[in-house]
Amino acid sequence: MRTSKVVSITLPPDMAADAEQLARQEKRSMSELMREAFRRYKRQREWDEANEYGRARAKQIGITEADVVRLIREFRAEDAPRKEAVRHRRRKTGS
Repeated sequence: MRTSKVVSITLPPDMAADAEQLARQEKRSMSELMREAFRRYKRQREWDEANEYGRARAKQIGITEADVVRLIREFRAEDAPRKEAVRHRRRKTGS
């Protein structure tokens, strides 16, 4: 049984030539190049969706971009004692 599915795509001639040249330069097949392009596209889309969610949520609660660095520093300062306690326990138990 086949572990992959054959998909046909069309590209403008100049884009196809660029893709073929890139595949040759990287010693990859066109299939490998297209799989990598899809993985990167998918990752970028997920990142864009997460950013959009974050922007919308920040707007809801009144956080501006200028607030972000300050809030991160405040959170890290509040979290530092807990992290130090965890490090201390690990050193004490040897784990």
